[in-house]
Amino acid sequence: MRVSGQVRVGGQVRVGGQVRVARELLLPAGRALPWRSPAAGAGLGLLILAVPRLTDTEPAPWLALVLLRCAILAHAVGLAFLMDDPARHTTATVPTRRALRTAVRLALITPVTALWWTAALLLVPSHIRPPTGDLTLEAAAVCVLALAAGAAAVRLTDAPAPGVSVAAALLFTAVVAPLLLPDQWALFVPPGDQRWGVAHERWAGVLAGAVVLWGICLPEPLRRGPGALRLRSPCGTSDPSRT
Repeated sequence: MRVSGQVRVGGQVRVGGQVRVARELLLPAGRALPWRSPAAGAGLGLLILAVPRLTDTEPAPWLALVLLRCAILAHAVGLAFLMDDPARHTTATVPTRRALRTAVRLALITPVTALWWTAALLLVPSHIRPPTGDLTLEAAAVCVLALAAGAAAVRLTDAPAPGVSVAAALLFTAVVAPLLLPDQWALFVPPGDQRWGVAHERWAGVLAGAVVLWGICLPEPLRRGPGALRLRSPCGTSDPSRT
């Protein structure tokens, strides 16, 4: 019983320490975050949705859906730059693990994305707005997929700023997927289509797969360069401490 209590207390202390470190990282992470790209993507998405209002024309329901999906893509492209870190090869050797640093970035961007999505939905008149819950699922899947792709690029390459490549791949996928996916695997269907419910079950699968991929890619890369195995010392740094 004593050993069990000691383990429990130790686990609580460790979690408390991680929370304290995360709080201390909020300010420096906020300064280092590449805000311009997500802001540009979010602004472009809102502009796309505001065009009908600026022209005093009400879009048809199918066009409102297309505009919302374009806005989602624009915001996701901006999020593809979230993992960019010019100081990556310096911060890779600090005791704070990359998973925690990434979690702090996510904590900073999530409220902003939630506010942006609320504003995006409000720009579409309620009587022509597609089902909000299903569109929110699409938005979450695309945004998490962009973040997961960015994490994968950091995990598998040495590029400190892979955002441009990730954004290009995301745009290419968004253009090609509707053309290549067979009807039985369609994702981009209108609300009146009988495949709407099944399509959003697939969107839920895309979201789950993106979350799993992101979790797999959160740890530090295994290799720093060709043939160089990365080790982690007991104190949490990426390389063995030198004396």
